[in-house]
Amino acid sequence: MVLQNTGKFRADRAEKPTKGNVQGNREETSEFRLRQAIENDAIDLRYGFDRIKDHQERTGFMLNMHATEILDEDKRLVAAVDYYFMEEDGTRFKVSYPFMPYFYVLTKRELIQEVSEFLTKKFSGTIAKIETVTKEDLDLANHLIGLKQKYIKLSFVNQTDMIKVRKDILKVVRKNRKKEDSNAYYTEMLAQTLATTSENVVHKIDTDQMENILDIREYDVPYHVRVSIDLKIFCGSWYTVKTKAKEALPVICPRSDIIERPEPIVLAFDIETTKLPLKFPDAATDQIMMISYMIDGQGYLITNREIISADIEDFEYTPKPEFEGKFTIFNEPNEMNLIQRFFDHILEVRPHVFVTYNGDFFDWPFVEARAASYNLDMKQEIGFSKNREGVYCCRPAMHMDCLCWVKRDSYLPVGSQNLKAVAKAKLRYDPVELDPEEMCPLAASAPQVLSNYSVSDAVATYYLYMQYVHPFIFALCTIIPCEPDEVLRKGSGTLCEALLMVEAFHANIIFPNKEESEFNKLTHDGHVLVQETYVGGHVEALESGVFRADIPCRFRIVPEAVQQLIDNVPRTLEHAIVVEEGVPMDSVTNLAEVTEEVKSKLLALMDQPLRLERPLIYHLDVGAMYPNIILTNRLQPCAMVDETMCASCDFNKPGALCQRSMAWMMREEYMPASRNEYQRIQQQLETEKFPPAFPGGPPRAFHQLSRQEQADLEKKRLSVYCRKVYKKLNAPG
Repeated sequence: MVLQNTGKFRADRAEKPTKGNVQGNREETSEFRLRQAIENDAIDLRYGFDRIKDHQERTGFMLNMHATEILDEDKRLVAAVDYYFMEEDGTRFKVSYPFMPYFYVLTKRELIQEVSEFLTKKFSGTIAKIETVTKEDLDLANHLIGLKQKYIKLSFVNQTDMIKVRKDILKVVRKNRKKEDSNAYYTEMLAQTLATTSENVVHKIDTDQMENILDIREYDVPYHVRVSIDLKIFCGSWYTVKTKAKEALPVICPRSDIIERPEPIVLAFDIETTKLPLKFPDAATDQIMMISYMIDGQGYLITNREIISADIEDFEYTPKPEFEGKFTIFNEPNEMNLIQRFFDHILEVRPHVFVTYNGDFFDWPFVEARAASYNLDMKQEIGFSKNREGVYCCRPAMHMDCLCWVKRDSYLPVGSQNLKAVAKAKLRYDPVELDPEEMCPLAASAPQVLSNYSVSDAVATYYLYMQYVHPFIFALCTIIPCEPDEVLRKGSGTLCEALLMVEAFHANIIFPNKEESEFNKLTHDGHVLVQETYVGGHVEALESGVFRADIPCRFRIVPEAVQQLIDNVPRTLEHAIVVEEGVPMDSVTNLAEVTEEVKSKLLALMDQPLRLERPLIYHLDVGAMYPNIILTNRLQPCAMVDETMCASCDFNKPGALCQRSMAWMMREEYMPASRNEYQRIQQQLETEKFPPAFPGGPPRAFHQLSRQEQADLEKKRLSVYCRKVYKKLNAPG
C-alpha cells in the first residue's frame, strides 16, 4: 500500500495565549532561567556562600542543597545541585554538581530497539542520552527467582527538557492504559482466527511507536532528591570536596571519621504587632511594635518608638539557669527603621538557620507585607520569599518552623501546641503570659512589661529548637535525601518513602509509581462511590505480655557494638559531666577510676556474649508505635498480591508462610443515581462555561479544567440531582 500526500495539510489552530500560559512560557525561556540562576548566586554570595573555582581540597559539613542551573562550555543551561558547606573554622563555600535528570520508560519487550529509535527521532535535540537498562521490577510476575525487566532510560540536559518530554509520554501512557483496559482478550483471538491466509489479510503496521509504551517510572522524583539518592550525598554529614578541571565533575567523598557536628549560627525571632480590639493583626493597617530575636544565645530587641512610649534599657530574661537570655536593645524611631535594622543585622551575622514558631503563616508574611509598604523587597534584601507550597524559604539559609516539629513529632495534644504550652511541657518552665487585648495599651503604659513578654517568646523558640528540633532534624538528614526544610515539614510517610527509595536504588530495584486515587470511581453496577473503606483487619503486636525483672531471659550481645561503646567511654562521661550535670572536668577527682570500672563491665559483656540475665524493665510507649506500624503497612499498596501473581510464583507451595490473608470486608457508600444519569450530567457540564483560573482571565470550558476540578463539579452536580430526585444523598453498600 502506498500512502500519497493529498496536499491538504491543516495546521492545528494555535491556542490563544492566556496569562497562565504566558507565565509558564516565560519561566521556561533560557533568559528567565539564566537570570534566576544569577539572582540565586547573588543572594548566596550575600550569605558568604561562593562557588569554589580553585582546585584546593576542602573538608566541610553539608548544611543544605538546592537544585540550580549552570552554564556549560557550550553556553547551555545544564541541571545541577548546589551543595552548601561549612568548614570547621566557620568558612562557607558551595559546590555545584552537574547531573542529568532522567526517568524510565517501559515498552513491549520485543520492541525496545524500535521504540528507542523512534523516541530519539521524535525528541531529537531534547533527549541527551537514551540507553537500555535492566532493573528488578517488583510488579513482574515471579520476579523472586531473578527475572529482570528491561527499561529505556531517558536522560536530559536540564529539567525543562525532561518536563516537556515527560508531559507527552504521560499522556500517551494514560491513553494506552485506558485502551488496554477496554480491550477484551477475545478480540485478538478472534482476529487471529479470522486471519486464515496471509494473502487475504493486511497486517496493521504500528507506525506510531508511542502506542507500544506501557509505563513510565521514576518521573516524579524531585531533582535534588534524585541526585542525593544516586550519589549517596546527604545533608548533616562531613565530606571532602575537590574540584578538578572545568569540564570534570567535583569529587565529594564522605568523611565518616568526623562525628562531631559544627555549631551553625542560629537566629530565632518573634514579632509583636498592633491590632484592633477583638481582631487579628492585619498587615495592611497594623504595624510591628517589636522584633525580639536570639543569635547563638545572645538576645536582641528592636522597638518601634512610634508605638512604644519610652526607650527600653538593656535587660536580662533568664527563666532557668540553663536558658540564659541577656538582651541588647535597639530603640528605633519608626517601623521602617525597625525593619531595616533587622535586615541589616541579618546580613551582618549571616545566620545558617532561621527559627520561628508559626513563622510560615504569621511572622514572615507580616514582615514581608510591612517591608513592602516602605518599598523594601524582602527577597532582594535577605533572600526570603514564599514558595509554591506557601512556605517561606531562603536558598543559603534554612527556615525551621518549630510548629511543624510540634505537630508531627512532639506527640503533644492539639490543644497544647501553642508556644506557651510547649515551653511548659518540653522546657519545664512557665513562660510570661499576656492577654492579647492588653498588649497595645501596655505599649503606652508599661513598655517594660511588654518587652519581657516579647523576649520570652524568642527565648522559648530558640531553646526549644536547640534542645529538640536541631539535633533531631540533622540526625534525620544523614539518612533521608532531602533538604532540612523538607525533613522538617514533610509527613512521616513521605520520609519513609524517601528512605525506601535510597535502599531500592542501590539494590537496583525500579521504584513503583505512587498510587493515584481514581476520581468518581464507579461501582460494578454504575453508581458513583462517595466513600470506600473496610471493616476488619488489625495491626499485630510484635510481642505482648507481662514481663518480670526476677525471671532470667536469654540475651545475645553483639561484641562489635560493645567495642564501640568502650571506645566512646571517655567522651560519654565528659558529656554527662559537663553538658548534662554542668560540672567542670577539673573538679572531678576519680575520673580514671570510673572510666576503668565502666570499661571492665563492658569487657565482661563482650567476653561472654551469650548470657542468661535478669532483665531491667523499661516502659515502652506502645501507643506511639502503632501509628508508625500502620504507616509502614500503608507505604506500598503495590506490594498487595492476588491469586494471579501467586500462581506464577515458584515459591507458591502448600504451607507457604509468605501469604498473609486478613479477614476484612469492603464497605462502600454510593450515590443512588445510575450510570446513565451520571453520564447525562457529564454531557450537560461539557456545554457550560466555568470561572477563570485567575482574576480577569477568560472563562474556561469543562475540558480545560483540571481532573480534580472536573471530578468536584461532577460530584457536586450529582449530589444536587440525587437530593432532588431520590430524596437522599448516599446509599450504604
